[in-house]
Amino acid sequence: MLSTRLRTSDFEYELPSKLIAQRPAEHRDQSRLLILERRTGTIEHGLFSDIAAELREPDVLVANRSKVIPARIAAKKATGGEVELLLVRPLSESVWVSMAKPGRRLSPGMKLSIPDSTLEAELDEQLPSGMWTVHFTGSGDIGTQIRAAGRVPLPPYITDPDAPLDRYQTVYGDRDGSVAAPTAGLHFSESLLESIRNCGVDVRFLTLHVGPGTFQPVKTEQVEDHVLHPEWGELTAGTADAINAARERGGRVIAIGTTTTRLLEFAFHGDAVRPFVGETSLFIYPGYRFRAVDVLVTNFHLPRSTLLMLVCAFAERDLVLHAYREAVRLEYRFYSFGDAMLIL
Repeated sequence: MLSTRLRTSDFEYELPSKLIAQRPAEHRDQSRLLILERRTGTIEHGLFSDIAAELREPDVLVANRSKVIPARIAAKKATGGEVELLLVRPLSESVWVSMAKPGRRLSPGMKLSIPDSTLEAELDEQLPSGMWTVHFTGSGDIGTQIRAAGRVPLPPYITDPDAPLDRYQTVYGDRDGSVAAPTAGLHFSESLLESIRNCGVDVRFLTLHVGPGTFQPVKTEQVEDHVLHPEWGELTAGTADAINAARERGGRVIAIGTTTTRLLEFAFHGDAVRPFVGETSLFIYPGYRFRAVDVLVTNFHLPRSTLLMLVCAFAERDLVLHAYREAVRLEYRFYSFGDAMLIL
């Protein structure tokens, strides 16, 4: 049973702004790695490339192959006022569910122009979530023009104008659909993945398109009152079979990131992981009993976020926050372009 007495403020910690990474490490697999052992509470430090030494046959490593789309589009009202659209989910090639800001003085039927493009956008309907359905029109292929007009939406805490957009993608991401990167995967290089495979570890992929609900802060006082927006995912039969086979052979399931973890846990039924296609809004916080995932690789997350709550469910909250304080003391780099944790 999930706890019903958790407060959002229980997931707060102090972070000096200088530790918010503005650029990634020069080489993907050379970011720092904090290794936390759940049972003993011991903490070790190394480089991310050291992760290969912590894995063994017949483990299976599972990562999210979703790719960040150029979802942020600058638009203008007829009056000249600026509106920023963040495309969240396609309903068709030309109709998207989108966030729009500033939200004031927007109304159904409002038309927006897209500078340096033949595209126009019309706000069709505001949804209960506060998002809009937006209908795009223009000459030529609409989907191609939308992609050309947009840019990759870096998180607002990355303020460096020269931050490398190509590094906000994993090397294996090939399924367009996310508005934010599954950041734990950013540390993997092709050579590191090959080293892991050479250790006898099976490397598999699933897809969970990261939506804005994943990274938005929890604003409710009680954790369980928060509602996570649905996100679309797919776990193929081949990946499910490989995971279950590894488990039967005594291997561990290593989840790369919180998005991978949520889909694996959602797809676990009975005594095995099952194939899945559709939406999930599984919200994991302390009190949750993990059934599919044995080892978690994750970045350092924002205070009060659902991501931090999941990590605190995987390892005891006080232990995780102690590890975060240790990471601050040793000046680890935090958030999307920052360093990583391996929780055993």
